Amino acid sequence: MDRLNLVYLYADDMGRGMLSCYGQQILRTRHIDRLASRGVRFTNFCANAFCAPARASLLCGIHDAHAGRWSYTPGAYYKKISTGAISFDELQEVLQFVGVRPAAGTCTLANLAKKAGYATGQVGKLEWGFSTTVREMAEHGWDEYFGYLDHIRAHGYYPPFLVENGQVVPIGGNTDPHCGRPPYKGPDGHPDEADRDRAGRARYSQDLFDDWILRFLRAHRDEPFFLYHPSQLPHGPVFYPDLHPQVADRRDLTRIEKEYASMVLRFDDTVGKVVDELERLGLSDRTLVIVASDNGHTVHDYRRVGRTDPDTQLDGVPTDDRNRPFRTETCGDVFNGNDGMAGLKFSNWNGGCVIPFLACCPPLIPAGTVCDRLAANYDTLATFADLLGLPTPPDTDGLSYLSLLRDPASPGPRRTVVYASDYGPALVDDEGWKLRVYIPPEILSENATADFSHDPRVEWQLFFLPDDFAERRDLSRLHPDRVQRMKKKVLDECDGNLYHATPMAHRVCPSLRALTWPEIEGGAV
Repeated sequence: MDRLNLVYLYADDMGRGMLSCYGQQILRTRHIDRLASRGVRFTNFCANAFCAPARASLLCGIHDAHAGRWSYTPGAYYKKISTGAISFDELQEVLQFVGVRPAAGTCTLANLAKKAGYATGQVGKLEWGFSTTVREMAEHGWDEYFGYLDHIRAHGYYPPFLVENGQVVPIGGNTDPHCGRPPYKGPDGHPDEADRDRAGRARYSQDLFDDWILRFLRAHRDEPFFLYHPSQLPHGPVFYPDLHPQVADRRDLTRIEKEYASMVLRFDDTVGKVVDELERLGLSDRTLVIVASDNGHTVHDYRRVGRTDPDTQLDGVPTDDRNRPFRTETCGDVFNGNDGMAGLKFSNWNGGCVIPFLACCPPLIPAGTVCDRLAANYDTLATFADLLGLPTPPDTDGLSYLSLLRDPASPGPRRTVVYASDYGPALVDDEGWKLRVYIPPEILSENATADFSHDPRVEWQLFFLPDDFAERRDLSRLHPDRVQRMKKKVLDECDGNLYHATPMAHRVCPSLRALTWPEIEGGAV
Protein backbone atom coordinates (compact mmCIF):
# COMPACT_ATOMS: atom_id res chain seq x y z
CA MET A 1 0.00 0.00 0.00
CA ASP A 2 1.24 3.50 -0.84
CA ARG A 3 1.88 5.80 2.08
CA LEU A 4 -1.42 6.97 3.48
CA ASN A 5 -2.23 10.61 4.14
CA LEU A 6 -3.32 11.31 7.71
CA VAL A 7 -6.22 13.59 8.67
CA TYR A 8 -7.21 14.02 12.32
CA LEU A 9 -10.37 16.07 12.96
CA TYR A 10 -10.66 16.88 16.66
CA ALA A 11 -13.87 18.24 18.15
CA ASP A 12 -13.85 20.19 21.42
CA ASP A 13 -16.10 18.96 24.27
CA MET A 14 -18.24 16.85 21.94
CA GLY A 15 -19.76 13.95 23.84
CA ARG A 16 -20.32 10.87 21.76
CA GLY A 17 -24.04 11.01 22.49
CA MET A 18 -24.24 14.11 20.28
CA LEU A 19 -23.57 11.99 17.18
CA SER A 20 -26.38 10.09 15.50
CA CYS A 21 -24.08 7.15 14.76
CA TYR A 22 -23.83 6.77 18.56
CA GLY A 23 -27.58 7.08 19.08
CA GLN A 24 -28.37 10.81 19.05
CA GLN A 25 -32.12 11.15 18.43
CA ILE A 26 -32.61 14.88 17.80
CA LEU A 27 -29.77 15.62 15.39
CA ARG A 28 -28.50 13.78 12.37
CA THR A 29 -24.74 14.20 11.98
CA ARG A 30 -24.86 12.81 8.48
CA HIS A 31 -21.27 13.46 7.43
CA ILE A 32 -19.78 11.77 10.49
CA ASP A 33 -22.34 8.98 10.07
CA ARG A 34 -21.08 8.54 6.51
CA LEU A 35 -17.55 8.04 7.81
CA ALA A 36 -18.83 5.51 10.34
CA SER A 37 -20.60 3.57 7.58
CA ARG A 38 -17.38 3.46 5.57
CA GLY A 39 -15.05 2.65 8.45
CA VAL A 40 -14.94 1.74 12.13
CA ARG A 41 -16.63 3.24 15.18
CA PHE A 42 -15.02 2.64 18.59
CA THR A 43 -17.22 2.26 21.68
CA ASN A 44 -14.53 2.08 24.36
CA PHE A 45 -12.05 4.79 23.41
CA CYS A 46 -10.68 6.89 26.29
CA ALA A 47 -9.25 10.39 26.25
CA ASN A 48 -8.83 12.88 29.09
CA ALA A 49 -10.93 14.98 31.41
CA PHE A 50 -10.35 18.32 29.68
CA CYS A 51 -8.58 20.28 26.96
CA ALA A 52 -4.88 20.82 27.60
CA PRO A 53 -4.00 17.37 29.01
CA ALA A 54 -5.93 15.72 26.17
CA ARG A 55 -3.97 17.60 23.51
CA ALA A 56 -0.62 16.99 25.14
CA SER A 57 -1.37 13.28 25.62
CA LEU A 58 -2.49 12.93 22.01
CA LEU A 59 0.51 14.70 20.53
CA CYS A 60 3.17 13.14 22.77
CA GLY A 61 1.75 9.66 23.36
CA ILE A 62 2.15 10.23 27.11
CA HIS A 63 -0.73 9.98 29.56
CA ASP A 64 -1.51 12.84 31.91
CA ALA A 65 -0.92 11.15 35.28
CA HIS A 66 2.88 11.29 35.21
CA ALA A 67 5.16 13.63 37.13
CA GLY A 68 6.88 16.24 35.01
CA ARG A 69 6.62 14.78 31.51
CA TRP A 70 5.10 17.98 30.13
CA SER A 71 3.58 21.23 31.35
CA TYR A 72 1.25 24.01 30.22
CA THR A 73 0.37 27.58 31.14
CA PRO A 74 -3.02 29.09 31.90
CA GLY A 75 -4.75 30.88 29.06
CA ALA A 76 -5.89 34.47 28.43
CA TYR A 77 -2.39 35.83 27.81
CA TYR A 78 -3.01 36.69 24.17
CA LYS A 79 -5.96 38.96 24.98
CA LYS A 80 -3.43 41.55 26.16
CA ILE A 81 -2.21 41.92 22.59
CA SER A 82 -5.67 43.06 21.51
CA THR A 83 -5.87 45.56 24.38
CA GLY A 84 -2.38 46.93 23.64
CA ALA A 85 -0.91 45.92 27.00
CA ILE A 86 1.86 43.82 25.49
CA SER A 87 3.28 43.16 22.03
CA PHE A 88 3.21 39.84 20.24
CA ASP A 89 7.02 39.54 20.36
CA GLU A 90 7.17 40.40 24.07
CA LEU A 91 4.62 37.71 24.84
CA GLN A 92 6.58 35.11 22.88
CA GLU A 93 9.62 35.78 25.05
CA VAL A 94 7.66 35.53 28.30
CA LEU A 95 5.95 32.27 27.40
CA GLN A 96 8.89 30.55 25.76
CA PHE A 97 11.14 30.38 28.79
CA VAL A 98 8.88 28.93 31.47
CA GLY A 99 9.11 25.24 30.64
CA VAL A 100 5.80 25.08 28.74
CA ARG A 101 6.74 22.12 26.61
CA PRO A 102 7.23 18.37 26.57
CA ALA A 103 10.28 16.96 28.28
CA ALA A 104 13.45 17.17 26.20
CA GLY A 105 13.55 14.64 23.39
CA THR A 106 9.82 13.89 23.41
CA CYS A 107 8.51 12.94 19.99
CA THR A 108 5.24 14.44 18.73
CA LEU A 109 2.80 13.31 16.07
CA ALA A 110 3.94 16.00 13.64
CA ASN A 111 7.65 15.31 14.19
CA LEU A 112 6.98 11.63 13.59
CA ALA A 113 5.20 12.41 10.31
CA LYS A 114 8.04 14.70 9.23
CA LYS A 115 10.53 11.86 9.77
CA ALA A 116 8.50 9.84 7.28
CA GLY A 117 8.64 12.64 4.73
CA TYR A 118 5.16 14.05 5.30
CA ALA A 119 4.08 17.66 4.98
CA THR A 120 2.48 18.70 8.28
CA GLY A 121 -0.28 21.24 8.86
CA GLN A 122 -2.31 22.27 11.90
CA VAL A 123 -5.30 24.60 11.82
CA GLY A 124 -7.77 25.77 14.45
CA LYS A 125 -7.53 25.79 18.20
CA LEU A 126 -3.94 25.57 19.35
CA GLU A 127 -2.27 22.20 19.74
CA TRP A 128 -0.67 22.95 23.13
CA GLY A 129 -2.37 24.64 26.01
CA PHE A 130 -3.38 26.88 27.35
CA SER A 131 -1.04 29.37 25.66
CA THR A 132 1.74 28.42 23.28
CA THR A 133 4.38 30.12 21.15
CA VAL A 134 5.64 30.36 17.61
CA ARG A 135 8.82 28.54 18.58
CA GLU A 136 6.86 25.71 20.17
CA MET A 137 4.79 25.24 17.03
CA ALA A 138 7.98 24.77 15.02
CA GLU A 139 9.57 22.49 17.60
CA HIS A 140 6.45 20.32 17.68
CA GLY A 141 6.87 19.70 13.96
CA TRP A 142 4.36 21.87 12.11
CA ASP A 143 5.45 23.02 8.66
CA GLU A 144 2.35 25.17 8.36
CA TYR A 145 -0.30 26.29 10.84
CA PHE A 146 -3.09 28.81 11.20
CA GLY A 147 -5.25 29.60 14.19
CA TYR A 148 -5.27 30.55 17.84
CA LEU A 149 -2.29 30.31 20.17
CA ASP A 150 -4.45 30.75 23.28
CA HIS A 151 -7.25 28.47 24.48
CA ILE A 152 -9.22 31.20 26.21
CA ARG A 153 -9.40 33.31 23.08
CA ALA A 154 -10.69 30.19 21.36
CA HIS A 155 -13.78 30.43 23.58
CA GLY A 156 -14.95 33.11 21.15
CA TYR A 157 -15.48 32.55 17.45
CA TYR A 158 -14.67 36.02 16.07
CA PRO A 159 -10.92 36.60 16.69
CA PRO A 160 -9.42 40.04 15.98
CA PHE A 161 -6.31 38.19 14.83
CA LEU A 162 -5.00 34.69 14.29
CA VAL A 163 -1.45 33.47 13.76
CA GLU A 164 -0.26 31.88 10.53
CA ASN A 165 3.22 30.40 10.31
CA GLY A 166 4.53 32.78 12.99
CA GLN A 167 2.88 35.92 11.67
CA VAL A 168 -0.06 37.81 13.16
CA VAL A 169 -2.98 37.89 10.70
CA PRO A 170 -5.59 40.58 11.47
CA ILE A 171 -9.16 39.46 10.82
CA GLY A 172 -11.04 42.43 9.37
CA GLY A 173 -14.29 43.33 11.07
CA ASN A 174 -13.62 41.33 14.25
CA THR A 175 -12.99 44.02 16.85
CA ASP A 176 -13.84 42.46 20.23
CA PRO A 177 -10.77 41.63 22.39
CA HIS A 178 -12.83 38.72 23.79
CA CYS A 179 -13.18 37.29 20.27
CA GLY A 180 -16.93 37.86 20.22
CA ARG A 181 -17.53 35.71 23.26
CA PRO A 182 -20.89 36.70 24.77
CA PRO A 183 -20.79 37.46 28.51
CA TYR A 184 -22.80 35.29 30.85
CA LYS A 185 -25.78 37.14 32.31
CA GLY A 186 -28.61 36.27 34.64
CA PRO A 187 -29.00 33.43 37.14
CA ASP A 188 -29.25 30.82 34.39
CA GLY A 189 -26.00 31.95 32.79
CA HIS A 190 -27.53 32.51 29.36
CA PRO A 191 -26.43 35.50 27.29
CA ASP A 192 -29.33 37.88 26.75
CA GLU A 193 -30.57 38.70 23.27
CA ALA A 194 -28.68 42.01 23.20
CA ASP A 195 -25.44 40.04 23.18
CA ARG A 196 -26.44 38.35 19.95
CA ASP A 197 -26.04 41.28 17.62
CA ARG A 198 -23.21 41.25 15.10
CA ALA A 199 -21.24 44.27 16.30
CA GLY A 200 -17.56 43.39 16.09
CA ARG A 201 -18.41 39.92 14.77
CA ALA A 202 -17.74 39.84 11.04
CA ARG A 203 -15.88 36.60 10.25
CA TYR A 204 -16.60 33.30 11.95
CA SER A 205 -13.47 31.33 12.81
CA GLN A 206 -14.65 27.94 11.55
CA ASP A 207 -15.26 29.47 8.10
CA LEU A 208 -11.66 30.70 8.08
CA PHE A 209 -10.39 27.28 9.15
CA ASP A 210 -12.41 25.46 6.50
CA ASP A 211 -10.92 27.65 3.78
CA TRP A 212 -7.39 27.00 5.06
CA ILE A 213 -8.01 23.24 5.23
CA LEU A 214 -9.14 23.10 1.62
CA ARG A 215 -6.12 25.11 0.48
CA PHE A 216 -3.80 22.80 2.40
CA LEU A 217 -5.33 19.66 0.89
CA ARG A 218 -5.07 21.08 -2.63
CA ALA A 219 -1.51 22.30 -2.14
CA HIS A 220 -0.27 18.91 -0.90
CA ARG A 221 -2.34 16.57 -3.04
CA ASP A 222 0.78 15.17 -4.74
CA GLU A 223 2.74 14.35 -1.58
CA PRO A 224 1.95 12.57 1.68
CA PHE A 225 0.57 14.91 4.34
CA PHE A 226 -0.62 14.99 7.93
CA LEU A 227 -3.42 17.47 8.60
CA TYR A 228 -4.51 18.04 12.19
CA HIS A 229 -7.58 20.17 12.83
CA PRO A 230 -8.45 20.81 16.49
CA SER A 231 -11.75 22.65 16.13
CA GLN A 232 -13.29 24.94 18.73
CA LEU A 233 -16.68 23.39 18.11
CA PRO A 234 -18.89 22.80 20.02
CA HIS A 235 -17.12 24.31 23.05
CA GLY A 236 -19.15 27.00 24.78
CA PRO A 237 -20.25 29.53 25.63
CA VAL A 238 -23.08 28.63 23.33
CA PHE A 239 -23.32 31.18 20.53
CA TYR A 240 -24.16 30.61 16.90
CA PRO A 241 -25.27 33.40 14.57
CA ASP A 242 -27.46 31.51 12.11
CA LEU A 243 -29.36 28.45 13.22
CA HIS A 244 -28.64 25.30 11.26
CA PRO A 245 -31.53 24.43 8.91
CA GLN A 246 -31.88 21.03 10.55
CA VAL A 247 -33.04 22.58 13.85
CA ALA A 248 -34.09 26.14 13.02
CA ASP A 249 -37.83 25.43 12.98
CA ARG A 250 -38.05 22.87 15.77
CA ARG A 251 -40.56 23.91 18.41
CA ASP A 252 -39.41 21.36 20.97
CA LEU A 253 -36.03 23.08 21.46
CA THR A 254 -35.22 26.37 23.14
CA ARG A 255 -33.21 28.99 21.28
CA ILE A 256 -30.02 28.13 23.13
CA GLU A 257 -30.52 24.39 22.53
CA LYS A 258 -30.89 25.13 18.83
CA GLU A 259 -27.67 27.13 18.90
CA TYR A 260 -25.79 24.33 20.61
CA ALA A 261 -27.17 21.82 18.12
CA SER A 262 -26.07 24.16 15.33
CA MET A 263 -22.52 24.18 16.70
CA VAL A 264 -22.40 20.39 16.64
CA LEU A 265 -23.84 20.31 13.13
CA ARG A 266 -21.35 22.97 12.00
CA PHE A 267 -18.50 20.67 13.01
CA ASP A 268 -20.23 17.88 11.12
CA ASP A 269 -20.35 20.16 8.07
CA THR A 270 -16.58 20.66 8.29
CA VAL A 271 -16.11 16.89 8.32
CA GLY A 272 -18.26 16.74 5.20
CA LYS A 273 -16.21 19.40 3.43
CA VAL A 274 -12.99 17.51 4.16
CA VAL A 275 -14.38 14.16 2.98
CA ASP A 276 -15.86 15.72 -0.17
CA GLU A 277 -12.58 17.46 -1.02
CA LEU A 278 -10.58 14.27 -0.54
CA GLU A 279 -12.97 12.55 -2.94
CA ARG A 280 -12.70 15.38 -5.47
CA LEU A 281 -8.90 15.19 -5.33
CA GLY A 282 -8.93 11.41 -5.74
CA LEU A 283 -7.39 10.91 -2.28
CA SER A 284 -10.13 9.01 -0.44
CA ASP A 285 -8.49 5.62 -0.83
CA ARG A 286 -5.11 7.04 0.16
CA THR A 287 -6.15 8.87 3.33
CA LEU A 288 -6.84 7.77 6.89
CA VAL A 289 -9.48 10.12 8.32
CA ILE A 290 -10.03 10.12 12.09
CA VAL A 291 -12.79 11.99 13.93
CA ALA A 292 -12.55 12.25 17.71
CA SER A 293 -13.04 14.61 20.66
CA ASP A 294 -10.63 15.87 23.30
CA ASN A 295 -12.79 14.85 26.26
CA GLY A 296 -16.29 13.83 27.15
CA HIS A 297 -19.51 15.77 27.12
CA THR A 298 -20.38 18.97 28.91
CA VAL A 299 -23.66 20.87 28.95
CA HIS A 300 -22.12 24.37 28.93
CA ASP A 301 -25.01 26.84 29.18
CA TYR A 302 -27.77 25.12 27.24
CA ARG A 303 -29.26 22.97 30.01
CA ARG A 304 -32.73 24.09 31.05
CA VAL A 305 -32.09 23.94 34.80
CA GLY A 306 -29.26 25.29 36.90
CA ARG A 307 -26.22 27.28 35.85
CA THR A 308 -23.44 26.45 33.40
CA ASP A 309 -21.79 24.23 35.99
CA PRO A 310 -23.57 20.86 36.25
CA ASP A 311 -24.16 21.22 39.97
CA THR A 312 -27.92 20.84 40.27
CA GLN A 313 -30.19 17.87 39.77
CA LEU A 314 -33.79 18.20 38.69
CA ASP A 315 -34.91 17.64 42.29
CA GLY A 316 -32.67 20.48 43.49
CA VAL A 317 -30.10 18.22 45.17
CA PRO A 318 -26.56 19.15 44.09
CA THR A 319 -24.45 16.70 42.17
CA ASP A 320 -20.90 15.86 43.13
CA ASP A 321 -18.10 13.88 41.55
CA ARG A 322 -17.95 11.57 44.53
CA ASN A 323 -21.12 9.46 44.21
CA ARG A 324 -23.79 11.70 42.65
CA PRO A 325 -22.46 12.40 39.16
CA PHE A 326 -24.30 14.20 36.41
CA ARG A 327 -26.75 11.87 34.69
CA THR A 328 -29.17 12.78 31.94
CA GLU A 329 -32.21 11.42 33.76
CA THR A 330 -31.47 13.20 37.04
CA CYS A 331 -29.97 16.45 35.75
CA GLY A 332 -31.71 17.18 32.48
CA ASP A 333 -30.06 17.14 29.07
CA VAL A 334 -32.41 17.09 26.14
CA PHE A 335 -29.63 15.68 23.92
CA ASN A 336 -28.27 12.98 26.28
CA GLY A 337 -24.86 14.07 25.09
CA ASN A 338 -22.92 11.76 27.38
CA ASP A 339 -24.76 8.75 25.92
CA GLY A 340 -26.20 7.58 29.24
CA MET A 341 -22.84 7.55 30.99
CA ALA A 342 -22.09 9.10 34.37
CA GLY A 343 -20.30 12.41 34.67
CA LEU A 344 -19.12 15.17 32.37
CA LYS A 345 -15.92 16.94 31.36
CA PHE A 346 -13.37 17.36 34.19
CA SER A 347 -14.45 14.13 35.89
CA ASN A 348 -12.98 10.63 35.72
CA TRP A 349 -16.41 9.09 35.28
CA ASN A 350 -16.92 7.52 31.84
CA GLY A 351 -18.92 10.51 30.66
CA GLY A 352 -15.87 12.72 31.17
CA CYS A 353 -13.26 10.60 29.43
CA VAL A 354 -14.89 8.12 27.02
CA ILE A 355 -15.11 9.84 23.65
CA PRO A 356 -16.40 9.33 20.11
CA PHE A 357 -13.70 7.88 17.88
CA LEU A 358 -14.21 6.96 14.23
CA ALA A 359 -11.71 6.08 11.53
CA CYS A 360 -12.16 5.59 7.79
CA CYS A 361 -9.74 4.38 5.13
CA PRO A 362 -11.22 1.92 2.59
CA PRO A 363 -8.02 -0.05 1.82
CA LEU A 364 -7.17 -0.41 5.50
CA ILE A 365 -10.42 -0.54 7.49
CA PRO A 366 -13.45 -2.75 6.82
CA ALA A 367 -16.59 -0.69 6.26
CA GLY A 368 -19.40 -0.38 8.77
CA THR A 369 -17.59 -2.06 11.66
CA VAL A 370 -17.66 -1.49 15.41
CA CYS A 371 -14.74 -2.01 17.79
CA ASP A 372 -15.44 -2.60 21.47
CA ARG A 373 -11.79 -3.03 22.47
CA LEU A 374 -10.12 -0.63 24.89
CA ALA A 375 -7.91 2.08 23.39
CA ALA A 376 -6.79 5.60 24.29
CA ASN A 377 -5.85 8.84 22.59
CA TYR A 378 -2.24 8.49 23.74
CA ASP A 379 -2.05 5.30 21.63
CA THR A 380 -2.15 7.42 18.48
CA LEU A 381 1.59 8.16 18.37
CA ALA A 382 2.44 4.44 18.48
CA THR A 383 -0.28 3.76 15.90
CA PHE A 384 1.06 6.36 13.47
CA ALA A 385 4.59 5.00 13.93
CA ASP A 386 3.29 1.51 13.16
CA LEU A 387 1.44 2.76 10.09
CA LEU A 388 4.44 4.74 8.81
CA GLY A 389 6.88 1.88 9.35
CA LEU A 390 8.87 3.77 11.98
CA PRO A 391 10.05 2.55 15.39
CA THR A 392 7.69 3.41 18.23
CA PRO A 393 9.22 6.34 20.15
CA PRO A 394 10.84 4.90 23.28
CA ASP A 395 9.10 7.04 25.92
CA THR A 396 5.51 6.66 24.78
CA ASP A 397 2.88 5.11 27.07
CA GLY A 398 0.78 4.10 24.10
CA LEU A 399 0.26 0.86 22.20
CA SER A 400 -0.61 0.75 18.53
CA TYR A 401 -4.28 0.21 17.67
CA LEU A 402 -3.44 -0.41 13.99
CA SER A 403 -4.46 -4.07 14.32
CA LEU A 404 -7.89 -2.90 15.57
CA LEU A 405 -8.29 -0.64 12.55
CA ARG A 406 -7.51 -3.53 10.22
CA ASP A 407 -9.68 -6.00 12.11
CA PRO A 408 -11.93 -4.41 14.74
CA ALA A 409 -12.80 -7.87 16.08
CA SER A 410 -9.18 -8.79 16.77
CA PRO A 411 -8.02 -9.12 20.39
CA GLY A 412 -5.71 -6.13 20.09
CA PRO A 413 -2.89 -5.46 22.53
CA ARG A 414 -3.32 -6.39 26.19
CA ARG A 415 -3.14 -3.18 28.13
CA THR A 416 -4.51 -0.80 30.72
CA VAL A 417 -5.53 2.81 30.25
CA VAL A 418 -5.03 5.57 32.80
CA TYR A 419 -6.17 9.18 32.80
CA ALA A 420 -6.30 12.08 35.26
CA SER A 421 -9.09 14.43 36.33
CA ASP A 422 -9.91 17.23 38.75
CA TYR A 423 -10.35 14.60 41.48
CA GLY A 424 -7.59 12.19 40.61
CA PRO A 425 -6.91 9.29 38.26
CA ALA A 426 -8.83 6.31 36.96
CA LEU A 427 -7.46 3.08 35.54
CA VAL A 428 -9.24 0.65 33.22
CA ASP A 429 -7.91 -2.81 32.37
CA ASP A 430 -8.64 -4.85 29.27
CA GLU A 431 -11.07 -7.10 31.15
CA GLY A 432 -13.24 -4.04 31.77
CA TRP A 433 -12.48 -3.42 35.44
CA LYS A 434 -12.18 0.25 36.31
CA LEU A 435 -10.67 1.66 39.50
CA ARG A 436 -11.79 5.22 40.04
CA VAL A 437 -10.08 7.53 42.55
CA TYR A 438 -11.89 10.36 44.29
CA ILE A 439 -9.63 12.85 46.10
CA PRO A 440 -11.71 15.29 48.19
CA PRO A 441 -10.91 18.92 47.32
CA GLU A 442 -9.95 19.72 50.90
CA ILE A 443 -7.01 17.30 50.68
CA LEU A 444 -5.61 19.05 47.63
CA SER A 445 -6.07 22.43 49.25
CA GLU A 446 -4.25 21.33 52.42
CA ASN A 447 -0.93 20.39 50.84
CA ALA A 448 -1.32 19.47 47.22
CA THR A 449 2.18 18.18 46.53
CA ALA A 450 2.35 15.88 49.56
CA ASP A 451 1.95 12.14 49.07
CA PHE A 452 -1.62 11.49 50.18
CA SER A 453 -1.96 8.17 48.36
CA HIS A 454 -2.79 6.36 51.58
CA ASP A 455 -4.91 9.08 53.15
CA PRO A 456 -8.10 7.36 54.40
CA ARG A 457 -10.18 10.23 53.03
CA VAL A 458 -9.24 9.23 49.47
CA GLU A 459 -11.90 6.91 48.02
CA TRP A 460 -11.30 4.01 45.64
CA GLN A 461 -14.32 2.89 43.64
CA LEU A 462 -14.44 -0.24 41.49
CA PHE A 463 -16.72 -0.85 38.51
CA PHE A 464 -17.05 -3.70 36.01
CA LEU A 465 -17.79 -1.85 32.80
CA PRO A 466 -19.00 -4.73 30.58
CA ASP A 467 -22.02 -5.03 32.90
CA ASP A 468 -22.16 -1.45 34.16
CA PHE A 469 -20.89 1.15 31.68
CA ALA A 470 -23.04 3.75 33.45
CA GLU A 471 -21.06 3.15 36.67
CA ARG A 472 -23.96 2.66 39.06
CA ARG A 473 -22.59 -0.21 41.18
CA ASP A 474 -19.40 0.27 43.20
CA LEU A 475 -17.94 -3.22 43.71
CA SER A 476 -14.92 -2.23 45.78
CA ARG A 477 -16.18 -3.90 48.98
CA LEU A 478 -16.87 -7.15 47.12
CA HIS A 479 -13.41 -7.32 45.52
CA PRO A 480 -10.86 -5.86 47.98
CA ASP A 481 -7.97 -7.89 46.55
CA ARG A 482 -8.61 -6.58 43.06
CA VAL A 483 -8.77 -3.04 44.42
CA GLN A 484 -5.37 -3.46 46.04
CA ARG A 485 -3.79 -4.84 42.85
CA MET A 486 -5.22 -2.06 40.73
CA LYS A 487 -4.36 0.55 43.35
CA LYS A 488 -0.70 -0.45 43.09
CA LYS A 489 -0.89 -0.10 39.31
CA VAL A 490 -2.49 3.34 39.58
CA LEU A 491 0.27 4.54 41.91
CA ASP A 492 2.94 3.18 39.57
CA GLU A 493 1.35 5.07 36.65
CA CYS A 494 1.25 8.23 38.79
CA ASP A 495 4.95 7.88 39.60
CA GLY A 496 4.11 7.26 43.23
CA ASN A 497 1.83 10.21 44.00
CA LEU A 498 -1.84 10.71 43.12
CA TYR A 499 -1.26 14.47 42.97
CA HIS A 500 0.42 13.96 39.60
CA ALA A 501 -2.99 12.94 38.21
CA THR A 502 -4.57 16.31 38.98
CA PRO A 503 -4.43 19.39 36.70
CA MET A 504 -2.32 21.66 38.87
CA ALA A 505 0.57 19.21 38.76
CA HIS A 506 1.24 20.25 35.15
CA ARG A 507 0.47 23.95 35.17
CA VAL A 508 3.10 26.70 35.32
CA CYS A 509 2.26 30.38 35.55
CA PRO A 510 4.65 32.88 33.94
CA SER A 511 4.81 36.26 35.61
CA LEU A 512 3.40 38.76 33.16
CA ARG A 513 2.92 42.43 33.86
CA ALA A 514 -0.56 43.72 33.01
CA LEU A 515 -2.13 40.27 33.42
CA THR A 516 -3.94 39.79 36.71
CA TRP A 517 -4.63 36.59 38.58
CA PRO A 518 -8.42 36.88 38.18
CA GLU A 519 -7.92 36.88 34.42
CA ILE A 520 -5.70 33.82 34.60
CA GLU A 521 -7.87 31.90 37.01
CA GLY A 522 -11.12 33.00 35.43
CA GLY A 523 -10.60 31.36 32.09
CA ALA A 524 -8.46 28.26 32.14
CA VAL A 525 -10.70 25.77 30.35
